[in-house]
Amino acid sequence: MRLIEILVCFQALAFGQVPFERILNADKEPGNWLTYSWNYQGHRFSPLTEITTQNVASLKVKWAYQFPDAHNEVSPIVVDEIMYVTGPNSAEALDIHTGRTLWRWKRSLPSDYRSVGFNPVSRGPAVLDDKLYVATLDCYLVALDLKSGTERWASKVADYKSGYSMTMAPLAIPGKVVVGISGGEAGIRGFIDAYDAKTGNRVWRFWTIPGPGEPGHDTWAGES
Repeated sequence: MRLIEILVCFQALAFGQVPFERILNADKEPGNWLTYSWNYQGHRFSPLTEITTQNVASLKVKWAYQFPDAHNEVSPIVVDEIMYVTGPNSAEALDIHTGRTLWRWKRSLPSDYRSVGFNPVSRGPAVLDDKLYVATLDCYLVALDLKSGTERWASKVADYKSGYSMTMAPLAIPGKVVVGISGGEAGIRGFIDAYDAKTGNRVWRFWTIPGPGEPGHDTWAGES
């Protein structure tokens, strides 16, 4: 096999795709972390057993990664020996063996953006097929190429000038990416959206606070 063929094969292996079935069966891949809470049940617990109560005291730092942003609450995604992390309006792919940055993406935050009552953070990305999905503080859902970090599409979810923001990790489901919204401290009306994973088109929106004429609106009396 020629060198170029070897490199192509290695590259394809290194940036493996993540179809929905892999996330659905996340428990079968203890060496990966394919969704925010480990699996769809939200267990947030890895079955790996190499680190135990007997040897944990002997652990030593192998490498360290310095986040470029001050506030971080990220839950990394790990796929086939590559770790994907996010910060406020940023994302990076890291080699889990060395900590080396494989690619970096950043979106400029508007100068008039203000967070009200919460730190400007990102709690992590989602992965589906060949894309990484990131929610931004200025209310865009962005799809990045898993291999290169190239922006594939960006969909506006809400207007940050109205008090909306996005700090949560998206959730990937078959063919769609689900996101929620932040900004309750600013008195916004909450909702949950689903976007087509390939195109970024919004598929549906569910308002968590009903509007006039919707079931349950009568329970929000006066100025509540």
